[in-house]
Amino acid sequence: MRLTILGCSGSIPGPDRAASGYLLEADGFVLGIDLGNGTLARMQALMDPFRLDALLLSHLHPDHCADFSALTVLRRYHPDPPYDPRAHRLPVYAPGEAPRRLANAFAPHESERLETDLSDVYDFHTLRHATERIGPFTVTPVPVVHPTESFGFRIGLDGSTLAYTGDSGPCPGLEELAHGADVLLAEASWTEAPDRPEALHLSGKQAGGLAHRAGAGRLLLTHVSPWSDGESILAEARAEFAGPTERVEQGGVYEL
Repeated sequence: MRLTILGCSGSIPGPDRAASGYLLEADGFVLGIDLGNGTLARMQALMDPFRLDALLLSHLHPDHCADFSALTVLRRYHPDPPYDPRAHRLPVYAPGEAPRRLANAFAPHESERLETDLSDVYDFHTLRHATERIGPFTVTPVPVVHPTESFGFRIGLDGSTLAYTGDSGPCPGLEELAHGADVLLAEASWTEAPDRPEALHLSGKQAGGLAHRAGAGRLLLTHVSPWSDGESILAEARAEFAGPTERVEQGGVYEL
């Protein structure tokens, strides 16, 4: 598997930095994971977005799905697409409200807000806590705790596992998600402090502790907010987890 970081800024995009978005590739199949603010621009710098074979959306906060509307414009109105996007709809795996909420975000007029249907170019699948095959990957969505319905993803290929937390505070779902993962891609939005909101995000210390308890092989930190101290977050994680640990960067490529 090859993981490419389209964007890794937490909560909002940062200066010249896109919000959350990733590509995972294997055997010629391209799986998108989240599509936050600015990620479609980054994708276009790397490849034709029509090469996407499927898309996972962990939850429906804008920093993880805002560029879905731009992708819709591309798939509906590109004058010379490489294939007919209506004959080959993009599979989208997302929370159950996604078809309605993403259509509302795209609707051109308020009067059409509830009537806009995106199923002409997308094939929506509701995320469930069950393993299924998407291309060459096995994907297990795991519910995690966040103010909106949210999932992490446990993605396997040929005996290797990537676990992605999405956005979550500490919860039992994260323990299930991360257990024994070869690579844990974990959000770490801020440093540890007693006044942090519960059930929202992880600190660097919490992400490192999760990797340690899970017996993960490698920890990759993402979703660092622009106002957070990334080096301190990294130091917290390394103090808790003795394995290889780094903070991902936009444009980074990781062979897993």
